[in-house]
Amino acid sequence: MLYRKNLLGWERAVRTIAGAAMIGYGLVGLPGLLSMPGAVAGYLIAGTGATALLSGFFGFCPMCAMVGRKLPSP
Repeated sequence: MLYRKNLLGWERAVRTIAGAAMIGYGLVGLPGLLSMPGAVAGYLIAGTGATALLSGFFGFCPMCAMVGRKLPSP
């Protein structure tokens, strides 16, 4: 692998669930989605949710890696 996991198991689960919820809210639940400001905000929320979902799925957060966060050795 090209990366080393830097998220704990519980954090991965929370990011995956929260990411899926953000995607759903951004695409379906945001009021005023047909108006231009609502559509832009909805797509931004959905994009952020996709990032959170993928980081939870793979167990790697680029921002955590930038600050040097590593999992404790077993």
